[in-house]
Amino acid sequence: MKRTRLVLAMVSAVAAVIAVAAWDERREAQAALDDFAREQTAVARSGSAVLVARVDGAGCTERTSQCLADALRAIHESVEQPGTVVALVGPPGGVSFLDTHGREMGAPAVEKALHAGQSWVSLTREEAAALGLPRRTALAGIARGVDSASRAWSVVVVATAQRVRDRESRAMWRLLLGTALASLLVGTFGGLALREQRRELELQRTVAVAEAVHARDRRLVEADKLATLGALATGVAHEVSTPLGVIVGRAEQLLPRMEPGSRSRNAVSAILEQAERISRIVRGFLTLARGGTASLSHVAPAALARSAVELVEHRFAQANVALVLNRPEPQLPMVACDPALFEQVLVNLLLNACDACSPGGRVELGIEERGDRVAFMVDDDGVGISPEAVERCLEPLFTTKAPGKGTGLGLTIASEIVKHHHGTLTFQPRSEAGLGPRGTRVRVEIATVARERRDATG
Repeated sequence: MKRTRLVLAMVSAVAAVIAVAAWDERREAQAALDDFAREQTAVARSGSAVLVARVDGAGCTERTSQCLADALRAIHESVEQPGTVVALVGPPGGVSFLDTHGREMGAPAVEKALHAGQSWVSLTREEAAALGLPRRTALAGIARGVDSASRAWSVVVVATAQRVRDRESRAMWRLLLGTALASLLVGTFGGLALREQRRELELQRTVAVAEAVHARDRRLVEADKLATLGALATGVAHEVSTPLGVIVGRAEQLLPRMEPGSRSRNAVSAILEQAERISRIVRGFLTLARGGTASLSHVAPAALARSAVELVEHRFAQANVALVLNRPEPQLPMVACDPALFEQVLVNLLLNACDACSPGGRVELGIEERGDRVAFMVDDDGVGISPEAVERCLEPLFTTKAPGKGTGLGLTIASEIVKHHHGTLTFQPRSEAGLGPRGTRVRVEIATVARERRDATG
């Protein structure tokens, strides 16, 4: 099925390329015809100037006068080319045209264009043949002139577009032949390279998984370090921003030098993304430390939960603890929060729950709507939390973890972030919530967008 879809996609792509190329070729051919028509208009203007000069110089007054015949002869000598270019003259008050030999000629399409004020018109094959030209499309350039007696004369130069059309036809055939040959070569070499690509894809997939695992672990380490630095943001924010700016600058210098889609370019892009993430968190912590207001955005609760789970799921896999994101209620309202900071709250709570569980344990993250607020619940089946720990868990530097396992700052920072979002953070043994004999439930509530608007206007 995949191979069939690939073949169909290739055929569709080739057809699309041919269609676009044919459209462009026709557009260029039409532009060439337009240029050719303008050339005939320029020649007609030149002939009109010659005609008016001859008429004024000889004082012609009648269609059959000798001086008019001389003027027509002059146009014939300067403009006409046998079999390719024909000139017509429209005398004042006439209902038909004269050729350069003085014979009356009918040209309805030219007469219509002349009355409409057009500078050129395209003639059909039949109209071109009636004027003695090859039975191909012809273009007529039209020019008007006024003699000294205020009489209006018109000169029409009709030229066959046979050569332009022939060039268009040859170009179209070259296009089709070239596209067919290129498609054949691409299909042949693509089939030969398919086996090698499969082997390379398997190797790349293995490398990508290893890199993703390493990158997630590194991001978790950075997130934990940033949580610790957040409590001291007032003193170190400026020192962090300086080297961070250097990293971003160097990465931005390297990015244009990388090949699009290459692993190196993806790595540099990842550096820029993570540097921006660090910058946002540092700015957010500094704003909170100074007593400012968090920069709020409208975010879907499920998106926040999924993002936090993606950051910590590898840590759970290493600890052999199951992490489950319960399906949220349908059509949950948007919440107003700083996505980077609030995501950090959920990351800290999930990591604490993971550390509280033994191998084989289970942690669940759920979301539900409660009136004008949305609640995020983190439930674990670990050792549980004592009443004393419930009272002190938000104090700075308080931790129940073994030495070297925790700083005692993660929950403190999480609590401050929640407070600045006008939310609540509570801890409760699962036994008291009627959910099980052991474990802890952590509940974070935050206002929905509608509630945030009412608070702002009230």
